Amino acid sequence: MYDVIGDVHGCLPELLELLVKLGYRVKSNLDLVAPPGRRLVFVGDLVDRGPDIPGTLRLVMRGDAEGTLLTVLGNHDDKLRRTFDGENPKSTSGGRAVSLAQLEKEPKKFRREVRDYLAHLPSRLDLDTGRLIVVHAGLPPREVPDPRHYYIYGEKTGRKDEFGYEEREDWASRYTGSATVAYGHTPNLDPELKGTTINLDTGCVFGGRLTALRYPEMTFVSVPAKAKYADSRRFTAARKRAGLE
Repeated sequence: MYDVIGDVHGCLPELLELLVKLGYRVKSNLDLVAPPGRRLVFVGDLVDRGPDIPGTLRLVMRGDAEGTLLTVLGNHDDKLRRTFDGENPKSTSGGRAVSLAQLEKEPKKFRREVRDYLAHLPSRLDLDTGRLIVVHAGLPPREVPDPRHYYIYGEKTGRKDEFGYEEREDWASRYTGSATVAYGHTPNLDPELKGTTINLDTGCVFGGRLTALRYPEMTFVSVPAKAKYADSRRFTAARKRAGLE
């Protein structure tokens, strides 16, 4: 029914390989042909850091227009849209500069289309009559005034980890709903399962993997990164502990 893909971050070569592995056909113009009865869903963070952000956006925007796929808005996507609108949102990764440099080489018309597309993306999808929820960062474990912001950005604890990164609230450990929640935002070596929540960000842009959840089969399909396009001290340390670097 659905193939839910984790944070892509402009890793188009890996995305194309994963799509073929999932049974999708990608035409030379990046148009998608889906297997019968399947539809792609992205958990957001299409942009920043990776090698082909314009190509990733073209594939997703065309697939969305044709009804082949859906996507929610990630925090990196939202900050790029805000930059297009003249804001200067805080960025610690430097990834947005990569997006802007690549998009600067594209026609102005395409940049306008990207801005408009990102501006209209939903922050949450409820699929399969509510049995599957897709967000980028998570679901608020309590009532909050702006759930949309939580879906996109999550929440910080106010503490920092050993690498100096701000800790993110562990909402998944407190989730008690029956729906499967697929999300991304925080990279792990493997898909992280807590109750009925599944974090699909397996750090492709940091040299990890790009992972998809096949739903309702509840199986995973992944491809390895072809390169390490950006650095995360925390993710690199995890790979070293696992003997992967």
